[in-house]
Amino acid sequence: MLTDQELLRYSRQILLQQVDIDGQLKLKHSRVLIVGLGGLGSPVALYLAAAGVGELHVADFDHVDVTNLQRQIIHDTASVGQSKVDSALARLAAINPEITLLAHRRALDADSLAKAVEAVDLVLDCCDNFGTREAVNAACVAARKPLVSGAAIRLEGQLSVFDVRQPASPCYHCLYGHGSDDDLTCSEAGVIGPLVGVVGSLQALEALKLLAGFGEPLVGRLLLIDALGTRFRELRVKRDPACSVCGPAHE
Repeated sequence: MLTDQELLRYSRQILLQQVDIDGQLKLKHSRVLIVGLGGLGSPVALYLAAAGVGELHVADFDHVDVTNLQRQIIHDTASVGQSKVDSALARLAAINPEITLLAHRRALDADSLAKAVEAVDLVLDCCDNFGTREAVNAACVAARKPLVSGAAIRLEGQLSVFDVRQPASPCYHCLYGHGSDDDLTCSEAGVIGPLVGVVGSLQALEALKLLAGFGEPLVGRLLLIDALGTRFRELRVKRDPACSVCGPAHE
């Protein structure tokens, strides 16, 4: 059951009929893995902690740099040089001491990533390179765990939910194929801070919907965000029956 303190802390979202006590209890008993504590992972972690997701597993091998502070709002000037995980843990514990926090401070290899994904109910891809995204997707497909994936660069953002528990849902590889790690990163192409905040906040929203069981998650749909013109566009995406990650040969 929820304690009196929890009822008070989460009262504003408990008032929503789509959440209510049952939804809040589901959040309390949920376990989530956040891969990356940068521009996307910052709002994701902050909002999920504040919402009362019971167990947050956070993964990042990097350290806070002064150039991160323009957009990675979970970190501050005093945390420059610290592990991003340690910086984030301090902030999350201050926001909500009632949740459990678990840390992954090293880069996750195939084995450790598989174990990390198996240990949770849902994964959020908040990283900034294609190789990691592909590895996270493969681990989620293998463990049949939903994946909330976001990306942002320059003045453009993308968001989708991949949930292979649903027969028609594509996986990340269905949509992006083999991609390329030659694609530009934020450090090379730049990005506007509020855009990653928008994408990360929407990732957190999709996660809460999946965990608490309300609304229509962004499964089979790709949301495109044009920050320059403040426009949102949605594309329908289908599962690739020949996908080398989630296709019939891998089920």
